[in-house]
Amino acid sequence: MSWLAPFQYPFMIEALLVSALVGIVCAVFSCYLVLKGWSLMGDAISHAVLPGIVLAYLCGLPLAVGAFAAGFVCAMSIGWIKSSTRIKEDTVMGIVFTGMFALGLVLFTKVQTDAHLNHILFGNILGIERDDLIQVIVASVVTLAVILLLRKDLMLFCFDPAHARAIGLSTVALHYLLLALLSGAIVASMQAVGILLVVAMLVTPGCTARLLTDRFDRMLLLAVASSVLASSLGVYASFFLNGSTGACIVLAQSLVFLVAFLLRGRRAAQKA
Repeated sequence: MSWLAPFQYPFMIEALLVSALVGIVCAVFSCYLVLKGWSLMGDAISHAVLPGIVLAYLCGLPLAVGAFAAGFVCAMSIGWIKSSTRIKEDTVMGIVFTGMFALGLVLFTKVQTDAHLNHILFGNILGIERDDLIQVIVASVVTLAVILLLRKDLMLFCFDPAHARAIGLSTVALHYLLLALLSGAIVASMQAVGILLVVAMLVTPGCTARLLTDRFDRMLLLAVASSVLASSLGVYASFFLNGSTGACIVLAQSLVFLVAFLLRGRRAAQKA
């Protein structure tokens, strides 16, 4: 089979473009998550969107609306429980997202559904429908635009909340804005890799870039480059492997991270 065979099919071209767009959004947001130390928050919200998706399906609403609402409810619940108790935030996250994910699974098993909801769980970038494609593009563009517009305020909030508060920034507003953007990033990427693997796209690019640089601007560029490369390689490899495209994308990102880790180790050894 020719190495150029995937480019002969329109659905492969579309999948490559969508994966690149989602990769850019997740990579940019990943840097803020890594800087803030919110990797587990991404995992929590990505799993907690399931009941919202099922309820949106039952009500005839766009699935993205249900996913966004459930993700934001999860984030608000975590913040409320943490502020009302002495339980640590990571423990609260584990309780809330597992409870919401379990609720989603119960609802999911009781719904007479077609394969559409299964695609939300595991991704369906090769067979994405036109309406879903529009949702992905809108969620990606809006999320990316807000992040880039407020990138300096968000960076300061993630790096030093006390200083951000001292210069007059509303850290409460930035906190909830970051959570809303996280929900938007998850909505944008769940069609590509599914909600079960979306956390990898939200964490791995930032971690990969963090291994290679200490400057945030350069970290953003490296994260985007590694994410787009891994997303494209994952889609391309899935054509020949006949495997899950979402899983191939995540495996490619893990491979890029491994390469960055080895390069960092080699560089450190040379300096020593």
